[in-house]
Amino acid sequence: MADPTASLPAASLPAAGLPNPGHPTVLHAARLLEVDTGRVIAPAEILIDGERIAAVGSSVPHPSGATLIDLGDTTLLPGLIDVHVHLFLHPGAEDLQTVEESVPQRTLLAMLAARDDLMGGYTAERDMGTEGAGSADTAVRDAINAGLYPGPRLRISGNAIDILGGHEDANHFNPEQHILSNATYANSADEIVAVMRQQHKEGSDFAKIYETGKDDLRDGTLHSPFQYTESQLKAAVDEAARFGGGAGVAVHAMGEPGTLYAAQAGVASIDHATQLSDETMRIMKEKKIPAVPTFTVFEYFAHQPGPGAARESAMLDYKIKEFKKQVAAGIPFAVGSDVGPFAHGTQARELELMVQYGMKPLAVLQADMINGARLLGWSGQIGELKSGYYADIIAVPGSPLDDISAVKRVSFVMKGGIVEKMPRDAH
Repeated sequence: MADPTASLPAASLPAAGLPNPGHPTVLHAARLLEVDTGRVIAPAEILIDGERIAAVGSSVPHPSGATLIDLGDTTLLPGLIDVHVHLFLHPGAEDLQTVEESVPQRTLLAMLAARDDLMGGYTAERDMGTEGAGSADTAVRDAINAGLYPGPRLRISGNAIDILGGHEDANHFNPEQHILSNATYANSADEIVAVMRQQHKEGSDFAKIYETGKDDLRDGTLHSPFQYTESQLKAAVDEAARFGGGAGVAVHAMGEPGTLYAAQAGVASIDHATQLSDETMRIMKEKKIPAVPTFTVFEYFAHQPGPGAARESAMLDYKIKEFKKQVAAGIPFAVGSDVGPFAHGTQARELELMVQYGMKPLAVLQADMINGARLLGWSGQIGELKSGYYADIIAVPGSPLDDISAVKRVSFVMKGGIVEKMPRDAH
């Protein structure tokens, strides 16, 4: 199978009446944010030639016959990046949807979720496990890359990897019914490697591993049993490196000692990262391993009616307190929402929460776009508005440096030079 990420093809068919790749386009707006420096260019223009950016500045060349799109009083940004999504989940009872809905049905819903995320301004994502749909995410990624359906650029993992009786196993069903796990079993380093090889054969870009669970708050402290040792995780990291060209190993790791083992093994990211020891944070800074907080999903469950809300609310409070320590320690972050349990296309709330709990707006945008591109293995191609980069561009009202919630109101989306969403008042 050819590497579908090698050329990062454009995501979707061109909308009727809008410029196609190969037709020069000039975007004009009141402002443009240089994410790496924080400098605001005002006014701002971008020249797009085909699927890439040709020039950026207060004024750019306007080739003969170029289409000019005036986006008015908006700020141009690189497309948003969500490094922790679940395209194969939707709001509702997670355990039941993975059991009751067929894989074809879930794949169709995943395509709709990908479209909704793109319309929300997300031009690149990392799908963190199909939750029991196997390698069906390969079909979703490849359909988007072939231009058959609109969606973000995707890194996909297939099923997550889990121990028998682990975090995503069917632990609460009648064992006589033999309900399948939402993940793929691997109980040793050799089994982890075997699963990764099978998934790679089926099209995966990286491995997603459950490292902790079940989580419990006792006397104000998180207890989160680990599932794999440092040496077992290192075997996974080494296998991912052998493949080359992908996005490594991402772990679901809520707390110690699993988070420490993950950092020692050199994983690509530690997702959720609710509890990190001083030593874990030291290693993460040294190895440039980002934490991915996923506040939005915790907030969502904390506000759901039912007996579990109090527990989820306490977990969110604990997470906020620990996050403030992580920010003070200076560890790297990337931005992932864990969207799926809540509605796709609404996950820009994650950036808002990271600012609310202690990060500066520019730092959050850099975590999202620059660190996100690096985590997906696409540094130098996406995540910034620079000549030679893919034309993955969004427009938001006002300035996200003054009000980060602007990223929740994306009015314009371009991916690979194709306009996917246009404001009615653009001209």
